[in-house]
Amino acid sequence: MSAPLGALRRLRHANAWIFGTMLFSACLSLIASLVLSIDAVRLAENPRLALSCNINTVINCGTVALSWQAQLFGFPNAFLGLMAEPVVITIAVASLGGTRFPRWFMCAAQVVYTLGVIFAYWLFYQSFFNIGALCPWCLLITVSTTLVFATLTHVNIRDDNLYLPRRVQAPLARWIAADLDVIVVTIWLLALILAVVTRYGDRLVS
Repeated sequence: MSAPLGALRRLRHANAWIFGTMLFSACLSLIASLVLSIDAVRLAENPRLALSCNINTVINCGTVALSWQAQLFGFPNAFLGLMAEPVVITIAVASLGGTRFPRWFMCAAQVVYTLGVIFAYWLFYQSFFNIGALCPWCLLITVSTTLVFATLTHVNIRDDNLYLPRRVQAPLARWIAADLDVIVVTIWLLALILAVVTRYGDRLVS
């Protein structure tokens, strides 16, 4: 392995890179959740309001926000992001400062955020197949939660925080060490982009 490539790999596995990526992604998700929360309140006051991200029939935040899926628990889904992302930001900032959280805490964070990313992709599925419209802020949350999940999973497998059996933990640790998680996440996000472009094509900009 060449020296530059080895240095790049060491950087990518360093806490500064992992938690820095987590912090950046969680901040993006928090900003998107804040914008969506504000828009939800505005739409509650005036359902006919034309939002700034209502670009066309496909890229249309209003259509998504007024669907029943956008308020699955009786309040705007974006409120969940306002509650969850500050926790992730706290974990990232504290870890960048050298804090090492207990194993049980990191395992619990993994479980909760796994549920969160499943919910994010359920919402993406609903927008993609049932609602027939896409919200740019929601798409940003989908991507950013994917990156947070990837970095959280990376560090938890690396540090053996998930209470996995040895026969499972060992190959996963080798998988992480070989940077295969980066390849999977990259392919996954490219597949999402391809799916959106393939399904909607010119309607995205028309």
